[in-house]
Amino acid sequence: MVDITAAELEAAEKIFGERLDLAKRYVEHLATSGTERGLIGPREIPRLWSRHVLNCAVIESAIAMDSHVADVGSGAGLPGLCLAIARPDLELTLIEPLERRVIWLQEVVDDLGLDNVTIMRTRAELAVGMVDADVVTARAVSALSNLAGLTIPLLNGHGEVVAIKGRSAAEEIEKAKKVIRKLGGVDTSVVVCGQELLEEPTTVVRIIVNKPGKTA
Repeated sequence: MVDITAAELEAAEKIFGERLDLAKRYVEHLATSGTERGLIGPREIPRLWSRHVLNCAVIESAIAMDSHVADVGSGAGLPGLCLAIARPDLELTLIEPLERRVIWLQEVVDDLGLDNVTIMRTRAELAVGMVDADVVTARAVSALSNLAGLTIPLLNGHGEVVAIKGRSAAEEIEKAKKVIRKLGGVDTSVVVCGQELLEEPTTVVRIIVNKPGKTA
């Protein structure tokens, strides 16, 4: 059983509610088979809740009800599976090119009974036209100047990118602004999620996309 502090438990209860047990089972998967198969480093086990699961789950506050969310480079399901557990109203498509990760993700989805998750084994650029997402998420995939080209096209001209970033978020936006504009991004901002729940809130880059002629 992975230890959880009182503060982490309080945050988890607020985010996951009656689905907290599913979140705990997911964390156990990360700590056992997830580390055994190299999806997450063994040194991360003591901070799975704070640094990974809660850090990802709080971005649910930035996502509208009943959205179709595509998670690019889903890896160990961060943030995709966190969102699927916290928000059963969301439809999640996890996009992951590596077979071993896809197999693990499917095992976890099956064990948790997450019927709002679809897993695609492909690269993000190859999924364009196969996914019609309202929101695209990503974490630790690439610098924003490159990530914009992997995420924005999945929106088919309208929607939002919600990318988890670190303290260099504003700097990344500055470097990527021309690429973002070219791809249809009309507004890019830094959003902080989980300030009232986490000791270290999550920094997100939000890109609003609306190409000319496209409507909701």
